Amino acid sequence: MINFDLRNKKAIVTGAASGIGLATATRLARCGASVAMNDLGTNEKLGAEVARLKGEGLEVYSAPGDVSQPESAAQIVSSALNLLGGLDYLINNAGAPGTKLPIPVDDFDALTPAFWKKMLDVNLLSAFWTTKAARSALVERHGSVVNTVSASAFACNGSSTAYACAKAGLVHLTRHLAKALAPRVRVNGIAPGMVNSPWECSFGDQEEYARTAVPLQRVGQPDEYAELIAFLAAGSPYITGQIVVADGGVQLLE
Repeated sequence: MINFDLRNKKAIVTGAASGIGLATATRLARCGASVAMNDLGTNEKLGAEVARLKGEGLEVYSAPGDVSQPESAAQIVSSALNLLGGLDYLINNAGAPGTKLPIPVDDFDALTPAFWKKMLDVNLLSAFWTTKAARSALVERHGSVVNTVSASAFACNGSSTAYACAKAGLVHLTRHLAKALAPRVRVNGIAPGMVNSPWECSFGDQEEYARTAVPLQRVGQPDEYAELIAFLAAGSPYITGQIVVADGGVQLLE
């Protein structure tokens, strides 16, 4: 684990009520950063986690709302900037599979127009809306952006075709944003593989599956992905426009 000194640094983390987002917000805050944690306003877990981290003496704030829509995303970023007084790191982690079980790749009927729109709004466009709203603040402080993509962006798997395509779009959006915001702001992404999330665990023992499906024979942990995000955000001044795949070696098998 790299010990970053992030005192006086400011961060926004979307999708921060659980999983990789919560681990990332916690990691940044424990390194000294002030962190605005975002998740849907209907997610009661966000308030509980913010209170828990405040109880540890960490400087965290609640910034609830839906980042998948341009107007609310702009309001959330504006509110977070008022709380933080600036911005160094924008972590676009918000995302959702939108389905209780994976949709088979040949199930065309399940991929309705409404489902496609939801997947694109949540998993692709949200990162654009928040980055657009935060760009002036990021430019001012030579900040950085890290997007949570998915290993499914590079393969025919994942929760659905729509989800995988949205995440593939996020790969290219990351590169376009890196070009658009250089040299003042760096933009990178991570592509996580398996993770012990409530969604993945709902349809089977992921550790048992990983022992045969993943070369490293285990599932990735949120803290491991958070460490990678922290590195790209704060510890890699000459890296931009890159997607780091962290899938335990699954791509070696494809």
